[in-house]
Amino acid sequence: MTSHPTPSSGRPRGEIGTAWSAPPGGPRGPSPQDARVPSGSAFAGVLLLCGGVLAVLQGVAALAGDDVYARVGSYLYGLSLTGWGVVHLVLGVLAAATGAGLLRDAARARLPGVLLASLGLVAQFLFLPYEPVWSVVVMAIDVLVIRALTAPGDRTG
Repeated sequence: MTSHPTPSSGRPRGEIGTAWSAPPGGPRGPSPQDARVPSGSAFAGVLLLCGGVLAVLQGVAALAGDDVYARVGSYLYGLSLTGWGVVHLVLGVLAAATGAGLLRDAARARLPGVLLASLGLVAQFLFLPYEPVWSVVVMAIDVLVIRALTAPGDRTG
């Protein structure tokens, strides 16, 4: 294909995809709408969202008073299942909302994400006698969220 002069500038045009297609002053960086969520924030957002939904389900099961959870005798930090249900339900809703904020790349959701994951970690630790395996799994998710949100090199805003 041959180059043809443009009527306005008199300069020749090149092939499609060559340097002439770059805007004057060089290529522009990505616009804010094209920016992606950093991988650590996305990972933490997904885990926090999933962990929040799981905590809501855990809270609903505790509030329903089913025989899902083990009966615990005397326990220093023992609450009624209704009390634990409210704790998990509130933490779960807040964690899911914060996880959704992280997925929308809200930089201000990082600190609440760390705080809610920390509170969830403590709540699951105190809930260990009721459901030990489940609590350990959710505690691991909380640790991964904290690690992803506090890792160096993944800062936004």
